[in-house]
Amino acid sequence: MPTRRVLLAATGAAARAGLWTVLGLLSVVAAPAALASAHPTGAPFQVHQYHGLTLMPDQVRVVAAVHTAEIVTRQERRTVDADDDGAVTAAERRGHARAACAELASGFAVEVNGERLLWTVTPGAYDYEPGSSGLPSARLTCDLAAPARLSVPATVTIANHYRPDGTGYREVTAVGRDVRLIDSLLPEHSVSEQLRAIPPADALVVDVPASTVRVEPGTGVAGAPTATAPAESAGPLTTIPTWAEQRIESFAAGRLTPLLAVLAVLTAVLLGAGHAALPGHGKSVLAAYLAGRRGRPLDALAVGATVTLSHTGVVLLVGVLISTSTAFAADRLLGYLGVISGLLVIAVGIGMLVAVVRGRAGHSHGHDHDHHHDHDHHDGHAHRHGRRAGWLGLAGIGVAGGLVPSPTALVVLLASVSTGKAVFGVLLVLAYGLGMAGTLTAAGLLLLAVKRWVSLAERRPVRMLARLGAVAAWPLTTSAMVLVIGTGLTLRAGAILT
Repeated sequence: MPTRRVLLAATGAAARAGLWTVLGLLSVVAAPAALASAHPTGAPFQVHQYHGLTLMPDQVRVVAAVHTAEIVTRQERRTVDADDDGAVTAAERRGHARAACAELASGFAVEVNGERLLWTVTPGAYDYEPGSSGLPSARLTCDLAAPARLSVPATVTIANHYRPDGTGYREVTAVGRDVRLIDSLLPEHSVSEQLRAIPPADALVVDVPASTVRVEPGTGVAGAPTATAPAESAGPLTTIPTWAEQRIESFAAGRLTPLLAVLAVLTAVLLGAGHAALPGHGKSVLAAYLAGRRGRPLDALAVGATVTLSHTGVVLLVGVLISTSTAFAADRLLGYLGVISGLLVIAVGIGMLVAVVRGRAGHSHGHDHDHHHDHDHHDGHAHRHGRRAGWLGLAGIGVAGGLVPSPTALVVLLASVSTGKAVFGVLLVLAYGLGMAGTLTAAGLLLLAVKRWVSLAERRPVRMLARLGAVAAWPLTTSAMVLVIGTGLTLRAGAILT
């Protein structure tokens, strides 16, 4: 019969593994699937569109506007600068407006009773506007007009195929002039003030890739009312990071003094740490990984260092690519990186699963010896169940956590380069990565501290934890968790590319 000491040790081991698994599950519930989604495609990569339709008895007119955010504008500058002399002239902007408006007209399809309208295009303007960190954004305007027979009842179908890969919203409004709109879901007024303002987060009917409106002669309700709900006030979790981002961007674009440089680096560290504290960023994967492997403080430090190196390297690489070539769409590039990040997590999960299978095969012959010897199973004995965290798995977690660059870090780097402070920009990106790594390392060390506390408590009654451990302590469970997280990561990132 096993001794009481052996029973306590076995119960404690099950309790520890059970608690680790529960912590991993809680991490997954709190942050479902997300290394890549922790870095969603942000405002610097977005392209917003607005199309305002006026339906009249004999024609359809469209006022169109396109707003490209800072990083997209920087990429497209090489196209606008036709003679590639580094300066964009008014004539080059007019030429770009003509070409871009022609492309917009070919992509914005309106049909009346199944017959597509042929647009007459009047280019408006292509102008640069102030953006974040001193980087410009851009605004394109166009006017479209086409004859149409709306003096009799008709069905108008709208389909927007212009820049379908963009990650911004596509707003459409519709009004009738001597034409009555029936069952229209399109609002009369623009919630973005024709891309001059950010629409409320709860604004309805903003992203409209397609719509159908029935019309008939007459007057009356011109369209659906602009549907918005009262905007919620921003809390500290939103205002503080926003304030920090604005400060770091102003440091990158403005004039530096030694004191401001130090403040900028410290702000970058804090901003990176706060960013990594949001859901995702590898904490759920790390928890599940360590739940099935015997982690050490050195393992948490290794993951943090890998996150710093991978995030800094990827930001520099992506910054170079989007600055020197228009072949890489920034938002899609981040989508591909997200897919790679998810595949890395899947590879880590497969490695864990293989280790579990091999470990069980290797231990199948090792339990026939007598267990009546009176030694303690938590003294580092080689027979202990569980495996040390492998370096390849830890490296995979670290690389996956830093593989998708922060939009803020990219903007800061490009702003520094554009103002002749490239080295300082690299330093800020490195500080940002160190902040991210600090948060992830602290999370790993905290989990290890909890593990030690449970180990010390194993001599106490731990029935509940033992029951949890009996159900979910198996390394097979944690391997499956990592695989599920990686699969969710890959699918979510892949959705951006479809």
